[in-house]
Amino acid sequence: MPSRLAVSSSLRLSATALAATLALSFAGCAVGPDYQRPSTAMPASYKEAPDGWKVAQPADQTDRGTWWTIYDDATLNDLEARLNQSNQTVAQYAAAYRQARALVGEARAAYFPTIGASASGSRSGQGAGTRSTSTSTFGNSSSTVGNSFSASLDATWEPDLWGSVSRTVSAQKAGQQGAAADLANARLSAQGTLAQTYFQLRSLDAQQRLLDDTVAAYQQSLKLTQNQYGQGIVARSDVIQAQTQLQSAQASAIDNGVARAQYEHAIAVLIGEAASTFSLAQMPLDATPPTVPAQMPSAILERRPDIASAERKAAAANEQIGVEIAAYFPTLTLSAQGGFESSVLSQLLRAPSRFWTLGPDIAATIFDGGLRAARTDAARAAYDQNVATYRQTVLTAFQDVEDNLASLRILEKEVVVQQQAVESAQQALAIINNQYKAGTVAFINVLTAQTTAFTAQQKLANIAGQRMVSSVGLVKALGGGWDVAQMDQETGAVQPPASASASASASASASASASASASASASASASASASDIVSQTLSASDKRASAD
Repeated sequence: MPSRLAVSSSLRLSATALAATLALSFAGCAVGPDYQRPSTAMPASYKEAPDGWKVAQPADQTDRGTWWTIYDDATLNDLEARLNQSNQTVAQYAAAYRQARALVGEARAAYFPTIGASASGSRSGQGAGTRSTSTSTFGNSSSTVGNSFSASLDATWEPDLWGSVSRTVSAQKAGQQGAAADLANARLSAQGTLAQTYFQLRSLDAQQRLLDDTVAAYQQSLKLTQNQYGQGIVARSDVIQAQTQLQSAQASAIDNGVARAQYEHAIAVLIGEAASTFSLAQMPLDATPPTVPAQMPSAILERRPDIASAERKAAAANEQIGVEIAAYFPTLTLSAQGGFESSVLSQLLRAPSRFWTLGPDIAATIFDGGLRAARTDAARAAYDQNVATYRQTVLTAFQDVEDNLASLRILEKEVVVQQQAVESAQQALAIINNQYKAGTVAFINVLTAQTTAFTAQQKLANIAGQRMVSSVGLVKALGGGWDVAQMDQETGAVQPPASASASASASASASASASASASASASASASASASDIVSQTLSASDKRASAD
């Protein structure tokens, strides 16, 4: 007849085997909704794309991460390289990505059992007065002293019966991919802001050159008027008007330096350098925007990191619904412990001192006052919120593309007309100057013609800057050279900022290359064929010859 101990051990082993069988049977059973990418309305084409644009050939679908090189500006290339190394906003998102990657490892740990080890030793004493037995007498009392030693291993494991762990891991993976997209978006945003700020600064340099030329022209006009006044040909009021116009132009030339300094300081911050140690030599903008190819609308979902980030957040929110639903089901915990226990240290690690326990633990929540239902509803609402955010991000992306396409298309037409306006104003000024010298018109006519010519030239310079800014804006709207495949290739590594001396040296190098960059920028249009930064692209017919 089997002993009670043998029967107990047999029942315990049977229960353990049953629990293990159940764990294996339910493994991989994940409750909750399966994720599907949210649907979005997709236009067939861009409304603002010029009629002359066409889809590029497959051979042209080359990914270009360093998209700013299409502008063929050595100084800009140097600044972008320094931004990628030292921009602190990018560094913040890189750290956030590494954190998200670590959280994936934390979630995966729940797949495995937890194993622990412990060892203890104690000595205890007990007086006779603390014991009560039927055979003890008042006159026969004694105290006892004993030792206790133990060493054991214990393990616990909660099988993922309902997919709570797998859902959590999937959510963290989606979070890691979203963090990679956020990092790419922060990098692209900083790169685009730097390029736009750089071209705005160069546009101010062009305006500074115009203002300096205008001041020189007004000085000659004042000198001519003073000579004519000395000969009694014109009135004193003509001299005063000429002086006023000259002084106004001089004030504008000085005021132009305020905005330029602010742009220069902004560039310093973007490349991770103190504004006090950074400077860029003046170099007037002398370039036209290269052709920025735009892929078909359907491809933008794969090219914009902000869209990818929003989609991954929706995926993570969907997985969280499954986690909350899994809380409705019971949990199974398998635990085991074994080791040695003895009152004599020298006997601790011998066979008679062995002990072990093994068994399952099933637990279920019967009543929680609606806690699980509330958490599930909250998870569903969070998913709906992320879906709405994703769709809004897609709509905003199409708006960005259309805005910049429209801007480039309209500005391309405007620059042609404005160039004609400049030529007409200069011709009118030359005629009126000759008439004034001949004494056939009053000086007020000269002032009006000079103001008209200056305003026309200033507007032309502004349009040139706007075209470059819109060109960069279109590159940003199309996602630069990014692709969703890069989410899983991200490492989150960021190089440390350059030292102060190295930064100063790099700044000097940037200033020294400024003059060479002018001619390089002028050839940006010719290098347009190398600007394929997106998968499906369009190319525009070039109408800039008349604008030049």
